[in-house]
Amino acid sequence: MRDGFRSRHGFILACIGSAVGMGNIWRFPIMVSKYGGLTFLLPYVLFVVLIASTGVIEEFALGRRAGSGPVGAFGMCTEERFGSRRIGQAVGLLPVFGALMLAVGYTVVLGWIFRYVWMSLTGGLFALGQDMAAIGGTFGATAPENPSLLAGAGEMLRSGLFGLGNGFWQMIGLAAALGIMIFGIGRGIEKANRIMMPILFFLFVVLAGYIFFLPGAKAGYDYILTLTPSGLLDPEVWVYAFGQAFFSLSVAGNGSVIYGSYLSRNEDLPSSARNVAVFDTLAALLAMTVILPAMAAGHVTPDTAGPGLMFVYLPNVFNSMTGGLFVGILFFVCVLFAGLTSIINLYEVPVAFLQDRLRVRRLPAVLLIGGLGAVLSLLIQPWTSQWMDLVSIYICPLGALLAAVMFFWVLRRGTAMAAVNEGHSGRPLGGWFHPLGRYVYCALALAALVAGILYGGIG
Repeated sequence: MRDGFRSRHGFILACIGSAVGMGNIWRFPIMVSKYGGLTFLLPYVLFVVLIASTGVIEEFALGRRAGSGPVGAFGMCTEERFGSRRIGQAVGLLPVFGALMLAVGYTVVLGWIFRYVWMSLTGGLFALGQDMAAIGGTFGATAPENPSLLAGAGEMLRSGLFGLGNGFWQMIGLAAALGIMIFGIGRGIEKANRIMMPILFFLFVVLAGYIFFLPGAKAGYDYILTLTPSGLLDPEVWVYAFGQAFFSLSVAGNGSVIYGSYLSRNEDLPSSARNVAVFDTLAALLAMTVILPAMAAGHVTPDTAGPGLMFVYLPNVFNSMTGGLFVGILFFVCVLFAGLTSIINLYEVPVAFLQDRLRVRRLPAVLLIGGLGAVLSLLIQPWTSQWMDLVSIYICPLGALLAAVMFFWVLRRGTAMAAVNEGHSGRPLGGWFHPLGRYVYCALALAALVAGILYGGIG
């Protein structure tokens, strides 16, 4: 019998955990800062509602109806339309591959996070004070870059794994994720998210409350609440708001599909999608109300998102605060939980593929995929940024587009609506759902892919 979630709340928390990740913490606050408070937030929330009302529901429904990940779900669609599963199964391999590639990149980042949690707990990070050269050098040693493929890979394997380089911390982080996954969906992933997600939100609330009373923090809140009407006429604001919402909700044809495949047919998909969107957005807003007022209190205005914000700028800000040691610990524990819950979802996609398609048992499937992830993550360390760009700019949008096309264009409308409304406790979704998904959501997913190809990303 196939494993599955044991409760609706466990499923929702797991999906929230998969969606709440680095995009909420090191990208969303800077997008708000760069494009103007409410001027960015208003279109962002609009796109969150649109995507949650179409793409998130669609991916849940795809997985649940097929009882399988992308390969089985896409095969189900082409079988109904064309009488053959092979085309869909072949296409479904791309999101599986994309999930594995993204998980490999996340493994490197998780290593960074584990190291910074350790340095926070031991006081080593706080001891750096506001010496930006020392703080930057610490991150440079944690995440070294090497343009030479052979030299970089060799150095990572020699010093990273067997010394105290980041490879050591990667293996610690990967072991933690795999240890949870070995116990399966109900006893492992669901239980872990039931613990980590409430703690993450609680700690973010504590941090936000502490920073609220810091001198100078008011300037950060003032900026968040700023609305510039002329900014709403700037197409770039809308493009980047869509890009942030698209990636934040984790629609990529893989993670939401696989979690949907473990869901009971009695569960209400529209309600679940709404809850995921609400709490993912809440996590992003909490991160924003921690980071932007903290930067204002520390008189720091970084102009870049990404790792530099979280591992360089913010430690400098925290170290300048009264109680900065405590703040740094809480912050990096929050980041750790966000990273762990996201990486578990990503690795689950290829693990489920081995279980469903190749009939590999749970333990060897987790160990095989984990071993592959360990080797690849050690090899790509010097090029993690480029690796993540490749996956997030090209492969993830393509996976989301393929899932949308399969559901809204290949699967017959009656079948699609039946899959969405199965278990729905209220009135069935109206006639608006399928056209909105077919024409608007698919067009936006295509736009995300085209923007990535032409401009190197939309965020």
